[in-house]
Amino acid sequence: MTASAQAPAPRRDWQRSVVYQIYPRSFCDSNGDGIGDLKGITSRLDHLQQLGVDVVWLSPVYSSPQDDNGYDISDYRAIAPEFGSMADFEEMLAAMHARGIRLMMDLVVNHSSDEHAWFQEARKSRDNPCHDYYIWREPGPDGAPPNNWEAAFQGSVWAWNEATGEYYLHMFSPRQPDLNWENPRVRQEVHALMRFWLDKGVDGFRMDVINMISKPWRADSSLPDAPAVREGFLQPGFALSCNGPRLLEFLAEMRREVLDHYDTITVGEAPMATTRQGVQITNPQSGALDMLFQFEHMDLDSQPGHPDGKWALKPLDLREFKATMSRWQDALAGQGWNSLYLSNHDQPRPVSRFGDDGAYRVASAKMLATCLHLLQGTPYVYQGEELGMTNVRFESIDDYRDIETLNRYRVAVHERGQDPAQVMAAIHAKSRDNARTPMHWSAGPNAGFTGGRPWIALNPNFHELNAEQALADPDSVFHYYRRLIALRHAHPVIVHGRYDLLLPGHTEIYAYTRSLAHEHLLVVCNFSAQTPRFALPPELQASERRLLIANYPVDAGEDLRSLSLRPYEARAYLLN
Repeated sequence: MTASAQAPAPRRDWQRSVVYQIYPRSFCDSNGDGIGDLKGITSRLDHLQQLGVDVVWLSPVYSSPQDDNGYDISDYRAIAPEFGSMADFEEMLAAMHARGIRLMMDLVVNHSSDEHAWFQEARKSRDNPCHDYYIWREPGPDGAPPNNWEAAFQGSVWAWNEATGEYYLHMFSPRQPDLNWENPRVRQEVHALMRFWLDKGVDGFRMDVINMISKPWRADSSLPDAPAVREGFLQPGFALSCNGPRLLEFLAEMRREVLDHYDTITVGEAPMATTRQGVQITNPQSGALDMLFQFEHMDLDSQPGHPDGKWALKPLDLREFKATMSRWQDALAGQGWNSLYLSNHDQPRPVSRFGDDGAYRVASAKMLATCLHLLQGTPYVYQGEELGMTNVRFESIDDYRDIETLNRYRVAVHERGQDPAQVMAAIHAKSRDNARTPMHWSAGPNAGFTGGRPWIALNPNFHELNAEQALADPDSVFHYYRRLIALRHAHPVIVHGRYDLLLPGHTEIYAYTRSLAHEHLLVVCNFSAQTPRFALPPELQASERRLLIANYPVDAGEDLRSLSLRPYEARAYLLN
């Protein structure tokens, strides 16, 4: 066996941590109003402690009109009444810390709610001190919006403000006006609200679309039209508002003014980021954040360049998936840090997307977890992922609640005349509501989520797929996740080992090694319902091998030199 990298110097604990994301609206309801809340979270912390996670990322619980389920914030220092009170928050935080779990809050500062006091003042007059907190443009000669950009949630990125005779920019909903980070007062306001939560004992932040805070164009510049890729005025313009020239400057200022004064864990959501930007943002010496969410692997089952964006479906090519994951593994090795995820509140359920949510649901859920958790980086578990929860297929668009999904159906069907059945098929595959149906705690009424009427309908498979059942079954997806998390805590090679891809051209097997000193970890995952053969490369022949984890029973004497993999099988071996 070849010599490998030596163990690096000890690093901060977030590198060996596992993060669990809670979407509070759908996690657990304590008061029967059908909406999950803070007391509900506190009541379920033993579930997270048993799972073994180290950090919770909590999606927004701030005051909000809930146009985008809390990602439109009207008061950054207050708790939304539907989630509880500040006392409830402090009780939850103390209960997490008592269990050794740290808390990352969601920091949403590319935009605010249109009901935030800043915007309420800003829209009154051009002379208002808050006016420059947001991004404004004069109308075109015919009164039209300044350019043809389409917002992420459909429609123009520009909304008219009658009082000032201007358009304001919103890259998402019209009720989410973009903040003007070129204004130093805006940055100071953000730094102050970060200190507010850190002084309460919060341990860090997940930063929503943080690479959009600096636009590629300056606040005083013209805004060219986006290239036309379809009929009509509006064209996709999202890419034109990411990764602006002052991004690293703004993040460095945030680190200098706030983060360096606290022991924090930080992750930045960075759509359309490149590996070079990933290194710049997460480099331990010169970067500002600990890690980032990149999206390349999340776009591989959509047709590239299609005007329908993520809704234009195509089958996943495993070779592309491996190449993308490997490029990020290689580029950030020793220079930055990866976030590892296959799902979150904005993505469909991975077992339905990349596995098999039918006959092989359990096997494929375990396989996907194996592949992800043994890579280099910090793994993220989205609520219900540890149970193998699946996508939901609501028959009627009226059962959906997500603003992106509802707007997509309205525009595609009623404005562009697309086939409703095809539009619904894409919604079944990609709607954000796939991840937002309530957590399955039991087979009882409303899956144990609420004593009232849930804010969104449950996935009907909760009767056979729930936490109560999973904890009672030693072979469940939950207990498999628990073992994977324990392995990360126990084996430095999983945290610090060098990554090397095997079989890059194989269409069904994702295999790789992690190497640290003279220890090698071999990971083999079958991404299909077929039975492909895996042959151990000659350079990996080892005198000793130890099976760390597998999702099927394994014969201890089985010959690794030629292995027939079962559907969605996963194995990980230590080789010496």
